Amino acid sequence: MADIDAGLLYHLPLGDIETVVFYKRDEVTSELICCDVKIAGKTWMFHEALAGWDLLIAHLSGLPGFRSDALAAMMQPAFAACEMIAFRR
Repeated sequence: MADIDAGLLYHLPLGDIETVVFYKRDEVTSELICCDVKIAGKTWMFHEALAGWDLLIAHLSGLPGFRSDALAAMMQPAFAACEMIAFRR
């Protein structure tokens, strides 16, 4: 997957986003925080190891009613499966 930048965010217009879901993926000795963004039936998958993750989170924070606490809430407890819907249209 390519890094997250303004060019990629252009393809994720806030008005078209249907859902944003954060979840953890077990990487044996660590966890990888992931985010799925659904637009027009297509799911874009991102993870925190991508350069520009902070740009994605800032962009998604512009959604009306976006649960800014969802990312932090799903991180605890460590290594427990968890999924948080941060936005749903």
